[in-house]
Amino acid sequence: MTMLTNGVPATSPGTDHNPLLQPWEAPYHVPPFERVRAQHFAPAFEVAMREHRAELDAIASQPDAPTFDNTLAAFDRSGQTLARVQALFHNLCASETSPELQAVQREMAMPLAAHESAIYMHEGLFRRVHALHEARLGLGLAPEPLRLLERVHLDFVRAGAQLPPAAQQRYAAVMQRLAELTTAFAQNVLHDEAGYQLVLQGENDLAGLPDFLRAAAREAAAQRGVQGYVITLSRSLIVPFLTFSERRDLREQAWRAWITRGEHDGAHDNRPLIREILALRQEQARLHGYASYADYALVDRMAKEPAAVNRLLADVWQRSKAAVERERAALLAVQRAEGATEALQAWDWRYWAEKVRQRDYAIDDAEVKPYFPLDAMVSAAFDCAQRLFGVRFTPRPDLKLYHPDVKAYEVHDERGQRMGVFLHDNFARPSKRSGAWMSGFSWQSLNGDAAGSPVYPVIINNNNFAKGAAGEPTLLSFDDVRTLFHEFGHGLHGLLSSVTYTRLSGTQVLSDFVELPSQLYEHWMSEPEVLQRHARHWKTGQPIPDALIERLQAARRFGQGYDTVRYCASSLVDMAVHSHPDPASIQDVSAFEAQVMREQGLPDAVGLNHRLVHFQHLFSSDGYAAGYYVYLWAEVLDADGYGAFKEAGSPFDPDVAARLKRFIYSSGNSLEPGQAFAAFRGRPPTIEPLLEKRGLLQPA
Repeated sequence: MTMLTNGVPATSPGTDHNPLLQPWEAPYHVPPFERVRAQHFAPAFEVAMREHRAELDAIASQPDAPTFDNTLAAFDRSGQTLARVQALFHNLCASETSPELQAVQREMAMPLAAHESAIYMHEGLFRRVHALHEARLGLGLAPEPLRLLERVHLDFVRAGAQLPPAAQQRYAAVMQRLAELTTAFAQNVLHDEAGYQLVLQGENDLAGLPDFLRAAAREAAAQRGVQGYVITLSRSLIVPFLTFSERRDLREQAWRAWITRGEHDGAHDNRPLIREILALRQEQARLHGYASYADYALVDRMAKEPAAVNRLLADVWQRSKAAVERERAALLAVQRAEGATEALQAWDWRYWAEKVRQRDYAIDDAEVKPYFPLDAMVSAAFDCAQRLFGVRFTPRPDLKLYHPDVKAYEVHDERGQRMGVFLHDNFARPSKRSGAWMSGFSWQSLNGDAAGSPVYPVIINNNNFAKGAAGEPTLLSFDDVRTLFHEFGHGLHGLLSSVTYTRLSGTQVLSDFVELPSQLYEHWMSEPEVLQRHARHWKTGQPIPDALIERLQAARRFGQGYDTVRYCASSLVDMAVHSHPDPASIQDVSAFEAQVMREQGLPDAVGLNHRLVHFQHLFSSDGYAAGYYVYLWAEVLDADGYGAFKEAGSPFDPDVAARLKRFIYSSGNSLEPGQAFAAFRGRPPTIEPLLEKRGLLQPA
């Protein structure tokens, strides 16, 4: 085997001038962003994949009988060069892409998928893993090694290791084509998002827009070299525009652009891609012996089967439809009071909901946002983490990163021991995909790198906030603050990980458990104690008034019907399309989506969170395919879980926080998720706290 230095081959073809294949000398092995170019990736991938295959061959061909250490632990340590290069590549493609990087994405999608198949269809390697799995109960393994053995064996099985040779060959071809299609899907969405701009000129176009939105739209225009003001399809611009603009015609124009991303004839049309993805996923499931892709996907989730998901969705769907009709009545009353006679449409809902919010709760984002400057809210998220878990975040401006907007922090625990690095990339830009997400450049592991040293996590949060005007802070809405805390909860899940093996580290848990730490962390952003400490007016420095906090808390449930219906609608379509017995027969995915919503009784003018044509959760990878429901599943857990702090009488109760850290944030996938939650909460979860949180306890 090639000797490694910091996980990088000391001597390999093409390494002399490729920074990806040289030792990464920055603290925590932060990537050498300033030296990396798009053309470095393809040759680095070739070297890294060849090195990984050699490592796997060496594990499989060793003469000693398989043991946990010489097979499972060795497998967990393998492929570190590839993992590093791949993590850097995927993060750059999401956060700071370019035509050159996108070309490499398209070029490498199939070879990387082929390599993944070669790993898990490696006959000699699987033979050793399977032998250990068969004998696992007699090996005397501690719980975490046993969990690793079970998870790795399942990874092999689900990737086709037990299929006959001909089926394996077809399975690998299916996975390669899926990788190619999902890459194209994501690039098409980015194309439509980056290419759209609604240019506003003059006061007539700006009617109703508060100062914070005008400032953000002026900054967006300046970034794009446009005179005046620009509304993009970034949520932090499009949503407030739909909320405040008095120009109903412009609201409709922006709304139609937003919902039709990926649905335009031509080279960037996602509809034919979706049809092929669905057909290939169905073939993937049937090769494994399942009737549908949903059946296949859910076996390795807490839900286990589509019926369990559908029961949860049906219960919440009926309750939320009743709630949204109560909200509709309030909107129509305000419309009538203001003399508006037009029928309520999807591009009107947020506008009239804001009128209700102002009337009934005296809540106006123009009044609220000055108390939520971005920097103060980042400090609030950090402060809550310190009070709960003892972690500290120290700025590291010396680290060279991939964009001037990104900030780096070194993370230490309560004893001052280093834990890793946290990167914060908070602003929207054309080179960045939409949405908000957490990822990693490296994952915590005590199993160590090739030199036997522990691996520290380098974790990143991406948001898409609209940058404030030059010289002014970026002001967040209450929902923006929730997004910030949500993603930071994911970030803590990666940073606080304390496990031995990379495969069990951080967020590498079942997908209907991964949203628990993030959604749970949202609760602290609305705690009065946190708001009084951190929410201060950016001009005056005055703390947010108690009366405004009370109004924000009172208004918290308003709009929950609307939000819940939109979320459940997307979840129902996801389950319907991935449970379909013959998805190849779906000729028009948009018509299928509309038919499902007619059958389910989607209320008029509400819409879906995501339509299929731009539903990146489902079609830019398989991570949330037949799995968008997981946010609701995890919300059952988080609503119930936060009750432990309420029962203790403090949002920072040290005993509850210690259990939360041990069993939820630090345990990674070393514990079965149901057991992890019960260990934290003292019992299994119940649904009532979720219904109470969303105001859905009234009879449907």
